[in-house]
Amino acid sequence: MSINKEKLLLDKLQNVLQKQIKLARQGNIGDVEALVEQAGSLIERITDLGVLEISEFKNYREKLQRLYKQLCLALAAQKAEVEEELSQIRKGKKTIGVYRDNI
Repeated sequence: MSINKEKLLLDKLQNVLQKQIKLARQGNIGDVEALVEQAGSLIERITDLGVLEISEFKNYREKLQRLYKQLCLALAAQKAEVEEELSQIRKGKKTIGVYRDNI
């Protein structure tokens, strides 16, 4: 495979990760999940070809690691937000139950 094709694979993966980060920050987790298969197939091709083992692509490896960490942080933030919302819903249901029982 030529260097240009390898670079194209890495650029595609980088773009998918950036889209996932943006979507995660917007709370569009379903759309993030929709891109998982695409990212997975790119990662599989890159791994099979050993692209990230080539010294020319060291900067890509570091950039992809940073993007992956950013994606994990964005997803963790969304998870925390959803957990807080669920907690509030549970409290609300409990309050409604108390009112219902006492009316």
